[in-house]
Amino acid sequence: MKEQVESLGGKFIDVSYDTPEEKEAAVGVGGYAKPMPPGWLERQKTEVAKRVAQADIVISTALIPGRPAPTLVTEEMVRSMKPGSVIVDIAAGKGPNGGGNCPLSEADKTVVKHGVTIVGETNLPALVAADASSLYARNVLDFLKLIINKDGALHVDMNDDIVAACLMSQGGEVKRK
Repeated sequence: MKEQVESLGGKFIDVSYDTPEEKEAAVGVGGYAKPMPPGWLERQKTEVAKRVAQADIVISTALIPGRPAPTLVTEEMVRSMKPGSVIVDIAAGKGPNGGGNCPLSEADKTVVKHGVTIVGETNLPALVAADASSLYARNVLDFLKLIINKDGALHVDMNDDIVAACLMSQGGEVKRK
């Protein structure tokens, strides 16, 4: 998840693991986290509160299969945000009382609470315009044309600025971190 957030230019809020049990719970099963120990949850709450107060946009996505979405952004945290800030609660409708990772979220609605816009849409992919999907597909196609030659073989041209900037590793060597 951290790599996905950072690949889009976001800043992932990382909370350290003080015990092997915390690290094991964080790994989870099938890509989903398990409930975390109380000590870790307190450290998380403190770290999230600091970051949320400084953020213009917060995107929350935490879900645990078979359980309500955990509260990550409390009402007090929302009050600490600058007016005009935005929260996109991907877990909307899956938390206690119909909220999500923020108890002020409302499923399938965008609301303003304490000067902060809270997006609680439960089917965001359906709201993305068809043009955005076409644009993305065109970008992928154009990139593939840069790295696949006329014969359909992979050809990494390091003289191409776009290809060189996208190359993460080559021949077992990490090129970018």
